[in-house]
Amino acid sequence: MRRFLIFLLFLIGVSGVGAYFAFFMVHQTEQALVLEFGKIKKVLRTPGLYWKIPFVQTVSYFDKRILDLDTSPQEVIVSGQKRLIVDSFARYKIIDPLLFFQTVQNQGNVGSRLGTILDSSLRSVLGSATFTDVVRDQRAVLMADITMQLNAKAKDFGIEVLDVRLKRADLPEANSEAIYSRMKTERQREAAEIRAEGEEQARRIRADGDRQVTVLKANATRDSEKIRGDGDAKRNAIFADAFGRDPDFFAFYRSMQAYEAGLGSNDTRLVLTPDTEFFRYFNDPAGKLNRAAEKKR
Repeated sequence: MRRFLIFLLFLIGVSGVGAYFAFFMVHQTEQALVLEFGKIKKVLRTPGLYWKIPFVQTVSYFDKRILDLDTSPQEVIVSGQKRLIVDSFARYKIIDPLLFFQTVQNQGNVGSRLGTILDSSLRSVLGSATFTDVVRDQRAVLMADITMQLNAKAKDFGIEVLDVRLKRADLPEANSEAIYSRMKTERQREAAEIRAEGEEQARRIRADGDRQVTVLKANATRDSEKIRGDGDAKRNAIFADAFGRDPDFFAFYRSMQAYEAGLGSNDTRLVLTPDTEFFRYFNDPAGKLNRAAEKKR
C-alpha cells in the first residue's frame, strides 16, 4: 500500500511537471511560433492556452503591438550640396511571425536589418529634396515617401512600417556657426543702417530747428528794431513838438538830464568854471549867462 501511494505521488509529480512544460500561454499582445528541433510546427496568432511536447518543442514569442525603431543621427546631403544632420525613428508591427523568424530571427536584430534600410531610404528621398522642403515645406510628403519605400522592403521581413518621422534636422555645427555669424553680421549691418538713418534724421531735425531759431531771432530782431525805430521817431517827434512849443523849457529839461547823467555818484570828476554854459541854470533859473562871461568867451 505504501509503495502504491509512493508510486501514485510520483505519477502525479511527473504529470504535474509534464503539464508545466507541456502547456503554455499566448497573451493578447503576443503571437508565437512552436519549434521542433529548430523546425516550425505551429504559428499561433490568437491568444489562449496551448500545449507542446516537453523538451522536444520550444516556443518563440513575438510582440503584436506597435514597436519603435530608433536610429542614430546621420549626415544627409540634400539638393544644392547642403548637409543636414538627420535624426529619425520608425514605428512598425510584426505581421508575419513566420517570415520574421526566418529572416530576422528576433526583435534584437531589427535595428541592424531594418535600420540600414531606413538610413538608405532617408538618403535616397532627402537627397533629391531641397533644404526648405526638408525643414519646412514638404516634410510630411517626404516622410510619406520614405515610409512607402521602407515598407516595400520591410514586408520581406514580415514587418509593416506604419510611420517614419524626423526628430530633428539640423545643420552641422560648423555650418550653423557660419550661418549664425552671417546672420549676426547682417543684423549688425541693418542696425548700423538704422542708426545712420536715425542720425541723419536727427541732424536734419537739428538743422531745421537751428534754421527756425535763426529765422525767429532775425524776425524778432527786425520787429524790435522796427518798434525801436518807431519809438525813437515818436520820441523825436514829441521832443520836436515840445521844443517848438516852448524852447526855453526844452532847453531846461535837456540840461536837467545832462546834470543827472554827468553828476552821478561815480568817480567822474569835472573841472569847470562856475560861469560856463553847463552851469547856466545854477547861476540863473532862466538860464541866461552873465554878460561879462559872454564877453570873455
